[in-house]
Amino acid sequence: MKTKPTSRPAGIALIIVMICITVLGTMAGLFAYSMKVENKLAMNANADANFYPLAQAAVDYCKSVLAASLASPEEPFDSQNQVWAGGSGSTSSNGILAVAKSTVDLGYGRFTWKMTDLESKANINLADQPMLERAMRLIGVDAGDSGPITASILDWIDRDKNPHIGGTESEYYESLDPPYKAKDGYIDDIQELLLVRGVTPELYGLEGQIPPPPPPAFRDQLGLQDRPVQRTTLKELFTPISSGQINVNTASATVLQLIPFVDENTAQQIITFRSGQETGQPTPFRNVGELINVPGINAQVMPQLQRLCNVRSRTFEVHIDAEIGGVKRQYHAILMRNSPRDIQVLSFNWKLNAPASHADAR
Repeated sequence: MKTKPTSRPAGIALIIVMICITVLGTMAGLFAYSMKVENKLAMNANADANFYPLAQAAVDYCKSVLAASLASPEEPFDSQNQVWAGGSGSTSSNGILAVAKSTVDLGYGRFTWKMTDLESKANINLADQPMLERAMRLIGVDAGDSGPITASILDWIDRDKNPHIGGTESEYYESLDPPYKAKDGYIDDIQELLLVRGVTPELYGLEGQIPPPPPPAFRDQLGLQDRPVQRTTLKELFTPISSGQINVNTASATVLQLIPFVDENTAQQIITFRSGQETGQPTPFRNVGELINVPGINAQVMPQLQRLCNVRSRTFEVHIDAEIGGVKRQYHAILMRNSPRDIQVLSFNWKLNAPASHADAR
């Protein structure tokens, strides 16, 4: 009996055809993806040529807002309800402030700006040991760790090679991998604190990190039984660039507590007074002397407040979000306002990430 032979050549041919179709389809998909990437790169390259002038226009726009605010005779102070801070409660008659917008469309691109004054924080380069110790208490650092961290920060900033008690000079940092030296000079960027021995990402306030809980001795006083509250950070308290005086109209309650003789209750009284909670309208301090009207402040502490505080801000941090044809860039600038006609750009760059931390204090 003869059997009918199977049709193997036809089956193999079908498989080969299917493989070819699959390969061609994959190649076509890869080619389409490659073209999409090339088009995106081309769009980015074309946009890059226009991003710098767009970001520069945003900086100039912010300079005009700051100049107009300083020139306003109705408001001899800087506060959170003013236009430069994103507020809308300004009583200034200056026309520029009346038409200022946080987002500006220039046709070929648009930018959004946000400004904060650096005088809303204390200057880390001018901080003494008592101020740094107050900062450690506000953050919630245990008393046993506070002294070495404070001393290490002072050693990083001062120009000598002699460590404070419990502090750290270059010998420790040179033993790390990679090694580096203590700066022995002023901090230029607040992120430098992450290089100081004992300063952890949590203490600094690195994004995504939770500050430490209050020390156990204070938990009962604060009414904490279950989950600890999130506290302040070094980044929220200090800046490396400012006039050195704290603006009592813009500083937070925690920053105000860095000032001698200002405790938590007095700081809250200052916030209440300037926000107009009793009158319903913001009433920023027009001069530091008006602090005498705040409950908890007496004439004996006024000389200290006059020396350490102000109601005007001189240095401002600018964050810019620029967009051209769907492509986005972020920029960062620091401005120093000396007068309405003299506003200097101290820095202007892309937004940078924080360096890695070398925080081993043990």
